Amino acid sequence: MPKPRERGWPAAPEALPAVAVDNHTHLDAIAPYAQGVRDRLRVAEARRRGHEVPAGADDMDLVEVPIRVPSVADVVADAAAVGVTRMVQVGCDLDAVRWTDDLLNETAGTAVGGALLGAVAIHPNEAPLHGLGPDAAEDRLEIGPDGLLPTLEPRHATSLDDAIAQVAAVVRANPRIRAIGETGMDLFRTGPRGVEIQRASFRAHVALAKELDLALQIHDRDAHQEVIDVLLADGAPERTVFHCFSGDAEMARIAREQGWYLSFAGPVSFAANDDLRAALRVMPLDHVMVETDAPFLTPHPYRGRPNAPYLLPHTVRTVAKVSGMPLDEVCRVTSSTAQRVYGDW
Repeated sequence: MPKPRERGWPAAPEALPAVAVDNHTHLDAIAPYAQGVRDRLRVAEARRRGHEVPAGADDMDLVEVPIRVPSVADVVADAAAVGVTRMVQVGCDLDAVRWTDDLLNETAGTAVGGALLGAVAIHPNEAPLHGLGPDAAEDRLEIGPDGLLPTLEPRHATSLDDAIAQVAAVVRANPRIRAIGETGMDLFRTGPRGVEIQRASFRAHVALAKELDLALQIHDRDAHQEVIDVLLADGAPERTVFHCFSGDAEMARIAREQGWYLSFAGPVSFAANDDLRAALRVMPLDHVMVETDAPFLTPHPYRGRPNAPYLLPHTVRTVAKVSGMPLDEVCRVTSSTAQRVYGDW
């Protein structure tokens, strides 16, 4: 019988020789993600032992599974132990925007707060849902190309204009928020009716970043040309960052010519992603950053397991190998670039 696939937290990697910055992470999602993994494994283990487990039993007192559910302080400490001493917390729905604002305010002046800056926006897949609310008729929802029907939450009762206005108000009041993001376009999860709403939302976020002289973090999924078209037509902010860059070498050449920054996450380490590694080779190192996008996109060899900033060294080592640069130099330059883009931590 094959051994069950490991689903828990990977072991900590060897510490980096110099400090590194996680350019994009979702601290608000890490503990809930880990809790979800633990609950699913508890149910699976109970069933393996022959217990009857009714539907919806995730909250029942089942068998214990050793999956840690870390606090923000745990996440920051784990990352620092391997050399990842700073990170950008990204809140990209209204609930996460407020969570990010609260976190940065509550940790100001502490060791945890000293490791954090923030970015906030309305995610492109959130934008078409605003103004609907949890009781909207199902025929107002649109199944995306991924085949899934979006789930409405109470926050979606807020109109898109009001949601973006709330983002702007939070940014203006919190000097620890240094970027607008993640914003952009996503043609994988949003259907044709939602695309124009995405585009309008993206343009509003671009304008806000320029108005406030903040960096822009871009989400681009299956929408390379659409994103580029908006940036060229409206004028990109001076510090424009493609989070979890997913384009090819030709797109990287466009980014290089425009002075945009590319941030590489776990997928650059996946065996099939030769185009992504070719794109990395095109970019000057001083316009490259690294990120986890935790708790998602865990780097090789731990793909499919929970992700957190302490696993960033795997991606940093891949960037060093692909670019042919010494590991300590990659740490130094990418960290310096992050500080140039976002300012002091």
